[in-house]
Amino acid sequence: MAAHTQNQRKLIIASNRLPLSVKPKDGSYEATTSSGGLVTALKGLSYSDYLWLGWPGVEIDERDRGSVDEALAKENAAAVYLEENLAQNHYNRFSNGVLWPTLHYQSEVSFDNETWDSYQRVNQIFADRISEEAADGFSLHTPFPADDFWRGLPVQKQLLDGVLGSDIIGFHTDEYKANFAGACGSHLGAEVEGGNIHYNGRTIHFDKYVVGIDCQRFADTIEEPEVQTRIQELEAQYKDKTIIIGVDRMDYTKGLPEKMEGFRVFLDEHPELSEKVVLIQIAIPSREDVKKYQDLEAEVSKLVGQITGKYATPQSTPLLYIHRSVSFAELTALYSVSDVCLLTSRRDGMNLVASEYVACQEARHGVLVLSEFTGAAAFMKHGSLLFNPSNADGLSKALYDAVTMEKKDRKKMYEELRSFVTTNTSAKWTEAFLGDLMRLRE
Repeated sequence: MAAHTQNQRKLIIASNRLPLSVKPKDGSYEATTSSGGLVTALKGLSYSDYLWLGWPGVEIDERDRGSVDEALAKENAAAVYLEENLAQNHYNRFSNGVLWPTLHYQSEVSFDNETWDSYQRVNQIFADRISEEAADGFSLHTPFPADDFWRGLPVQKQLLDGVLGSDIIGFHTDEYKANFAGACGSHLGAEVEGGNIHYNGRTIHFDKYVVGIDCQRFADTIEEPEVQTRIQELEAQYKDKTIIIGVDRMDYTKGLPEKMEGFRVFLDEHPELSEKVVLIQIAIPSREDVKKYQDLEAEVSKLVGQITGKYATPQSTPLLYIHRSVSFAELTALYSVSDVCLLTSRRDGMNLVASEYVACQEARHGVLVLSEFTGAAAFMKHGSLLFNPSNADGLSKALYDAVTMEKKDRKKMYEELRSFVTTNTSAKWTEAFLGDLMRLRE
């Protein structure tokens, strides 16, 4: 993320994937909005003059690129075109197969030089595309791991060296910031002094920038007539039930198998609640062409079947599993009617679902049951029930405490969360990061 010049102050956002899906339509192409934490975080962007650069997600024939460029331009975006094989080696095999698990404290990685070469090549293509327009700013939207995980990468020094090409580097939490500084000092011999890293004759500023959401967007959506109608329909449909909502990408970092196991234990320990609660779990498809993700989806589906097979009756089911995306309006309505939000991530950079839920709960004061391994837990622990997702009994207890919590206690905890979410918005995050970048450039 960076600015054009200090006079024009145009914002250039570069990410691997565009926040848009490009699809053929009527002999041309159209671009539609995608989902994701980075997209959510930037919804509150106050800049009117910006350009988002990224790969459109598919290989586009040169004859069609003009049409794609026109579709993307309408959305303030532009494509970085990649050949399919190069993109797959870079994204699925290195980014998802090596970097993603390492950054999320997972030890199962398989490194090879071919995918590393592809990763470097794609980054060079991106650099060539934006180098004349953008100043250097980098924001990491994932955790940065402890050294025991990071040092296992054969190319960890090269990756650190690349990131330190920036003028400013942002992290979600103090933990990630400290881990990065420690890695730079240990592996590159860089000097860390306060909020600065001195390396190769340059000074790089780094800091914590707390990412958030656009709360007003949710407030406005709740007031829309069709959303109000949908809220009333859902409340009538589940009038005698406590609704637990879960919203996660189908990713092994999100702890979906752990969530299903913990919910099964909850039902086993409290069978009297099996017809009084319903977990509505939205599992958004992700990286479906990667075998590890295919195996995960199969595992989660199996666990869902076991729970519904044991506890569903002709009258009701304690688990509703939705393996697809839902519209923003539908998601907002579901957040609004839910009494509990259950997030079981094994590791998460932040997890903005927690903030989205809070933004929709001003009337109901729902309870946030939050994995201690989310970045959000560092800021929202005083208003949430925390647990370790690997401990099914602990998850079950936290869920039971949430379901049975008194109204006055729900309100007290909610007010803690509301204060954080309304203060740390996406607009504040982007303004703080870009403000510091501008000051450094000047």
